[in-house]
Amino acid sequence: MSVPIIGGAAERARRAEEAGWAGITFTDSQNLCPDPFVVFAVVAEGTERIQLATGVTNVHTRHPAALATAAATVQEISGGRFILGTGRGDTALFHLGLPPMPVAEFFERTTRLQTYLSGGTIDIDGRPSRIRWLDTTKGGKVPLDIAASGPKMIEYSAKTAERITFALGADPRRVAWGIDLARSAAADAGRDPADLTFGSYVSIGCHPDLDAARAMVHGSVAAFAHFSSMPGSTGAGLTGDDKDIVAEVGRSYDSNQHLRNDATHTAALTGEFIDRFAVTGTPDRVVERLEELAALGIDRFVVTGPGFGADRDDARIATHLLTTEVLPALAST
Repeated sequence: MSVPIIGGAAERARRAEEAGWAGITFTDSQNLCPDPFVVFAVVAEGTERIQLATGVTNVHTRHPAALATAAATVQEISGGRFILGTGRGDTALFHLGLPPMPVAEFFERTTRLQTYLSGGTIDIDGRPSRIRWLDTTKGGKVPLDIAASGPKMIEYSAKTAERITFALGADPRRVAWGIDLARSAAADAGRDPADLTFGSYVSIGCHPDLDAARAMVHGSVAAFAHFSSMPGSTGAGLTGDDKDIVAEVGRSYDSNQHLRNDATHTAALTGEFIDRFAVTGTPDRVVERLEELAALGIDRFVVTGPGFGADRDDARIATHLLTTEVLPALAST
């Protein structure tokens, strides 16, 4: 997972493709970074195989019809390699003075989004609304991927989307809880749970020095803990001290310091919590942890590596180890 940067985006994506990465994910936060869909169009023209995904966009700053059209455009340019990842919105709304979308509003707008993506028609005050130009496309339907951490979001996603990417951290017990809940909700809705695919946002600090590994992911661990304590969240799936730590991060979270390792809200994190909520340690340990999650039913990982302010030398070591040792080991299993 990365920020869309205009200069050299296609070249960085080509290097990732050559190194064996399956996909590249760009955030969508209009006050903090360039437009990911424009950058994706450039990247799509310069790559052949790598998948492209938003991680994530939202249906508040982008109207469902406009968002579906942007996604379908990248899908067409890339030859069917695009996945539309969406969520309730965090920094994109914060920098407009808005809270995350209420769950009910997210459901309503995302249902419309999925209808548009599927080529369907929506009645808006008696006027039929559909994206007509999709009739001429060849890239196929854009898969909808919802980032989810709370039970309501997981259950809705299981009934609506093709893909769910959990923002639950890396504790196998909590991830198993999320998968079981999603499969049950899909079955209750008359869907075959096997039609769903599951991913996981994972903060990874890969380094032979455990303290260095922990230090480089403080910012991303705090961010994902914050997602589990957004308005309306109950900390479901968390137990004991972890629930208390997530609640404290939520109370003190400063979105102006989003993903920064030196943010004041990271003070609530303990080393043991980071080791559970993230994946830290040597390449062998990282592979072991990821394989454990894969065995539960996770078939893709959206990796958040060193955060803003990480030690540059440690970050280079982490990136090198991920690419040269962790990635090949996972690909061979």
